Amino acid sequence: MTLLHRLLVVLMAWLATAGIAPDVMAAEFYTEDLRIPMAEAGPQGLEAFLVRPAGTKRYPLALLSHGSPRSFDDRATMSAHKYYGIALEYARRGFAALIVMRRGYGTSPGGRVDSIGGCANAAYLPAAAVAVADLRAAIDAMARRSDVTISGMIAAGHSAGGLATVALTAQAPPGLVAAISFAGGRGSRDDDDVCNEDGLVQAFAAFGKTSRVPMLWVYATNDSFFGPDLARRLYGGFRSNGGQAKFIAAPDYSDDGHYLYSVVGRPRWTPYVDAFLRERGLGHDVLSPPDPLPPPGQLNEAGQAEFARYLASTMPHKAFAVSPNGGYGWRSGRTTTDDAQRDSLGACMKWSPTCTLYAIDDRLAGPAQPTLTSQSARAR
Repeated sequence: MTLLHRLLVVLMAWLATAGIAPDVMAAEFYTEDLRIPMAEAGPQGLEAFLVRPAGTKRYPLALLSHGSPRSFDDRATMSAHKYYGIALEYARRGFAALIVMRRGYGTSPGGRVDSIGGCANAAYLPAAAVAVADLRAAIDAMARRSDVTISGMIAAGHSAGGLATVALTAQAPPGLVAAISFAGGRGSRDDDDVCNEDGLVQAFAAFGKTSRVPMLWVYATNDSFFGPDLARRLYGGFRSNGGQAKFIAAPDYSDDGHYLYSVVGRPRWTPYVDAFLRERGLGHDVLSPPDPLPPPGQLNEAGQAEFARYLASTMPHKAFAVSPNGGYGWRSGRTTTDDAQRDSLGACMKWSPTCTLYAIDDRLAGPAQPTLTSQSARAR
C-alpha cells in the first residue's frame, strides 16, 4: 500500500468514526474569528472562534470552555483555533459553537487574574468567579448577534473549563438549558497531586447549592489529573447540596484519560453527549463534516499524500498552494486566513517560480485568489 493510499484510508476511517458514509453530501460550516468585548479585558477583548452550520437561521449557542495547563508559561501558546475539531462536533449537532479564551489564556489579556493562590490553601471560588465573568461576557456578545440565540443554549468545558462550566450553572444565565463537564477540576500540579483537594470538593459543593441546570459529568477512570476517588468526591459534594448531574465513569482512555475529550477521542465521548442531549430534547440530526476536497490534478503521488495531510489537519487557518508544474506548499494553524495564504504561497515558492492558492481552510480557493511569482516573492 502506498503512502497516499494509507492516508486516504485514514481519512475514510475518520469519516466512519464520525458516522458518515463516504457518499453522503457534506454540510457546510461557517467560521469566524472574534474578539469578545469585556471592560476587564481592555480594548483587546477576549479571543474567540465561532463555528456553526452555514445556514441563515439563528443557532443555539454552545459555549465551550478550555482547560488550564499545569505550567503558567504554556497559557500563551493556547489558541481558540486548537479547539476547532471539538467545536465542529457541536456545530454538526446544530449549535453555534463558540470557543472563548478566558483572561490570561492565548491572546486574551489578564495575566494571572484567575490564580488560585498558594497550593496548600488554593482558593477555587474566586478563580471560578473570574471564569464565570468571562463566560458571561461571551454570552452577552452572542446575544446581540443575528445568527446566534442564547435561548436553548448549552455550555461544555474540559478540566478547568469543566469547573468553570459547573460554576456557570450555579449562576445560570437565562437560556442555559444543559451543561457538560469533562474531567472538571482545577489545581492539578502533577499526576494524582491536586492542591487543596478538600477545598476543591468544597467549591463543587458550594456550586451545588444553587446549580439546578441538568448536567453531564464524564471522568475517565485513568485520569491522571483528577482520579476516580477525587472525581466521586467532587460529584458527591455537588449532589449533596442539590446539584443535578449524571456521572459517567468512562473506561480507561489511551495513556491518560484526562484527554478523552479530544479530537482523537471523539468516537468515545460523542455518544455520551448525544445520549445526554436526546434526554433533554436537544438532539439534532448530526450533520456530516466538510467534504474532503479533490486533490489538485497536477500533483504526483507524493504531492497527493501531502494534500491528504492538509485535509486531515484540524488547525485553522490553513491554505494549500500549487504551481502548474506540480510544486506545492501548505501551512496550517495560522492566526488569520491571510497569514495562511501568504505562508503557503511562500512555502510553494521554494520549489516553483509561480504558485496560486488551491484551498483555504475547508474550501477551494476559487479563480480570483492571489498568484505569487519569483519576482513578487523577492519584492516582499
